[in-house]
Amino acid sequence: MAVPVMNDDRVTAGAPASALNGPSLGDAEFEFLRRFVYDQCGIALSEQKRQLVQGRLQRRLRALRLRDFADYCEVLKREPEAELGELASAISTNVTAFFREMHHYDLLVEKLLPEWLEHKRRQGDRLRIWSAGCSTGEEPYALAMVLAEALERSGASIDAKILATDLSPQALEAARKGVYAVDRLGGVSDERRKRWFLRGQGEYEGLVSVHPRLRELVTILPLNLLHDWPMQGPFDAIFCRNVVIYFDKPTKEKLFARYAQMLPAGGYLFLGHSESMHGLSNDFELIGRTVYRKRP
Repeated sequence: MAVPVMNDDRVTAGAPASALNGPSLGDAEFEFLRRFVYDQCGIALSEQKRQLVQGRLQRRLRALRLRDFADYCEVLKREPEAELGELASAISTNVTAFFREMHHYDLLVEKLLPEWLEHKRRQGDRLRIWSAGCSTGEEPYALAMVLAEALERSGASIDAKILATDLSPQALEAARKGVYAVDRLGGVSDERRKRWFLRGQGEYEGLVSVHPRLRELVTILPLNLLHDWPMQGPFDAIFCRNVVIYFDKPTKEKLFARYAQMLPAGGYLFLGHSESMHGLSNDFELIGRTVYRKRP
């Protein structure tokens, strides 16, 4: 959830019809929300997003039993942290998938995981991967599949974990449940479907649940990328895909600098297909399609 706010193709749809049926979002309230979202999440909401924001947040007004957007802004002023995640969820549209941008997973399977595991085995070290902006969990669970398979092939007993973080409470709840409609498995091979998913029956027909082994490998936590980070690292790789596309240049520069601090020399940062670090950081070198390695 993005993140700070948005993962993948978030906040791109038009305003819902409900935007016409509730309180209107006035100029002062929209300006406050724009500043609040930018300060808290690094997201710049354009005037073109006004109707979308109005429609999405009318649901929060109803849930909180508020009269209008002025009352909602007062809630944000009084308890910004308490409502931030709900605000992020309300204006976000989670579009993600298992094994999206498959070339990243190919690099993990064919090169990085075998090298890492051999090195960790010799050094007695741990392996850590961070899915930053994990949305509803497809990315970290896909990472867990390839990690579990690599661990089995290596035969090594290594402390290996995946950290998955997002700001959206709804996205995190879905990720923790790890239950998906069968038609969400389009990017998963038949072999992996049989191996890593449990098929629902009866009232759960048409649903699958991730295998307990994948749950063991993934830790899911709330995190705002623009606020303090409780973890210290280091991580061998960070996946932050289709998140920074929504940030302005200063926010991107700060975030990439913080990622560099979390990675050792030679650590990897994976971005989304439409994202680039060009002109934003001297800490990384481009080694493949949206794959960056931290310089020594």
